[in-house]
Amino acid sequence: MSTRASRRRGQAAQRHAGTLRFILFEARPAGLLFHQLTAASELSPSQVRAGLATLRDIIVANNWPPLIGTRADGYQLGAERAALEAYERTVINEKLTAFRRFITGTVAPHAAAHPGDKWVRHIVAQLNSIESTLDLIATA
Repeated sequence: MSTRASRRRGQAAQRHAGTLRFILFEARPAGLLFHQLTAASELSPSQVRAGLATLRDIIVANNWPPLIGTRADGYQLGAERAALEAYERTVINEKLTAFRRFITGTVAPHAAAHPGDKWVRHIVAQLNSIESTLDLIATA
């Protein structure tokens, strides 16, 4: 287990997640921006980040309504279908952009420098497949 993952699962992060869940539940259906969530919870920014990460893990484990975060509306629990879809599309597009930058900035130059390398051929094939799948999802 990584240090980051163990911190998220720690008792402090669990308490912070509970605090954030309560605050977000009280704010429903509206969301809270990060600075509002920090002020309302009286937690530090790093505690809020750890609490949000842990809260996402707790939500999955308990099959609770999802947590989303947007720049415009902040963090929300149990958003409407349209907001969930918009959030998912935004995240997919962000990941696709980052993925494409990784491919063009790191993997492609590596492949050009070592065209016969088995690892490079394998990773290029796999990453092209992932990129294609993300692109299909993003344009659906």
